[in-house]
Amino acid sequence: MADGARKRPRVIGGLLAGALLATGIGLYATDSGPFRDSYCWGAWQENSGASFLGDEALAKSGSTRTGSESAPPSADRPRGTCTVAVASTVEDDDSDEPLTFDEQVVVDYGPVPTAAKDRHAWLARYLDGSMTPLPDGLDGLVAGDRAMLVLPEACDVDGRPSVVTMHGEGWGDGHLGRVTMPFGIGTYSAVTRMLLDVANTGMSHAGCAPDQPLRTTSPLVTVAERSELAATPLCRVPGVRFDFGSDAYYAQQVGAVTPRLQTCTVAARSRGGSEMPVAQYVMASTPRMAALFEGLPEGIGHGLTRADCDGRATVFYGHVDSSLTADQAVVERSFRNFVASVGARVGCGTGGKA
Repeated sequence: MADGARKRPRVIGGLLAGALLATGIGLYATDSGPFRDSYCWGAWQENSGASFLGDEALAKSGSTRTGSESAPPSADRPRGTCTVAVASTVEDDDSDEPLTFDEQVVVDYGPVPTAAKDRHAWLARYLDGSMTPLPDGLDGLVAGDRAMLVLPEACDVDGRPSVVTMHGEGWGDGHLGRVTMPFGIGTYSAVTRMLLDVANTGMSHAGCAPDQPLRTTSPLVTVAERSELAATPLCRVPGVRFDFGSDAYYAQQVGAVTPRLQTCTVAARSRGGSEMPVAQYVMASTPRMAALFEGLPEGIGHGLTRADCDGRATVFYGHVDSSLTADQAVVERSFRNFVASVGARVGCGTGGKA
């Protein structure tokens, strides 16, 4: 009896431990307990701030959230990508088949593209006039549907700056076919937090993280205006002029206008609402932002030139698609006027290469 009495607590203890373990596994599988799914190499967790990571994103019927990721960035392979996706279905009143919706946030970590064509497309997306500069000396921009951060020089790869980018994508699929839908990741502050969290995590894996994590405490000063019909002068810069034609529909987005950065983008809009970038103008006067243009062909004819503005190495960039104009003389004249006007505003004078 004594031996049986001693064995019984051990058996009961083992059963309790097994039950607790099983309960924990069950809680993790259903996400109903203290365990939360994490994404992007552990940078993000469910219900960690942004609405896309919280319960709000799963409010539609049949919603599920999944994540996928490459190997984390490393010193030998300083690239990485990850995706967080939410899929949902709702009944379609006009069809027996349900409507399906897919939304996802895509993160890329690594150096900017090498080829000029790819770099132009990258700059068009992540230096868009709709984006707001990050505060507290951080070199990047943020919007509700995308964000970009230039990483410290220690993270450079083959002379090119490394960056972390985020962008949101959305689709709907039903009896009318698959269509692209607008999708916002979250508020500017929530997107900024997501951006810095994944940047700090990626740099830690890659072995180039600064002594203190990148962070921001100051409020964001958002772009106050929405896009408007393109006008003359374009981007409100004297001398930047194009003939838009009577049947064309172009919209301009005037973005940041600060001593460190000035942005403006122009897009052609179709009747279906889709946009295609056709022109972009940028002035950047911080070393890390200016580094984004390293390796591109320079000169007035290429829409890229530099100047020394009150001791600051400053880049002026203008990229115009041939669909806006085929007259290279007009493109060059407008770029010269952009450099002269913005350069005078930021103190370039006449001492620079511009």
